[in-house]
Amino acid sequence: MQLVVARIGRAHGIKGEVTVEVRTDEPELRLGPGAVLATEPSSIGPLTIETGRVHSGRLLLRFEGVTDRTAAEALRNTLLIAEVDPEEVPEDPEEFYDHQLIDLDVVTRAGTEVGRISEISHLPYQDLLVVQRPDGSEVLIPFVSEIVPEIDLEEQRAVIDPPPGLLDDSQAEIASSREDS
Repeated sequence: MQLVVARIGRAHGIKGEVTVEVRTDEPELRLGPGAVLATEPSSIGPLTIETGRVHSGRLLLRFEGVTDRTAAEALRNTLLIAEVDPEEVPEDPEEFYDHQLIDLDVVTRAGTEVGRISEISHLPYQDLLVVQRPDGSEVLIPFVSEIVPEIDLEEQRAVIDPPPGLLDDSQAEIASSREDS
């Protein structure tokens, strides 16, 4: 099975390095020197990582055959894809691969059916579960332990404890209001 593990950003310096937006919880495993990665678009790859380092909090990679800034800039926005055994699971029991979460049924702690996870949206500060409701609408659920306390892969369900207003706007609590002056 193929997993997107990173997106190439802009070139860094003049020797072919690129910044990388990491999309895996295991960059040391997936993005180490010698790793051969498929690409999207596929015409660019496969790419073999020659070196990697962290600079100012960002991962920088250099690929075999990419030796200057022009070649590095041509890779911008390319997705890096790793081949992963479908039976492989993350080391941390609190981590999940996207394919493990897609199609899980979502229910509240009280047992109310919410819908089914259709995709995972990876944002810079947290991930969101995109849940397709039975009526066809979607709801975005922050994938944090306070709101999603349980993922049960055997039962194929995610249990949520939604704050007021997450599932029904009419139940939203107003934290403060402004008075007209």
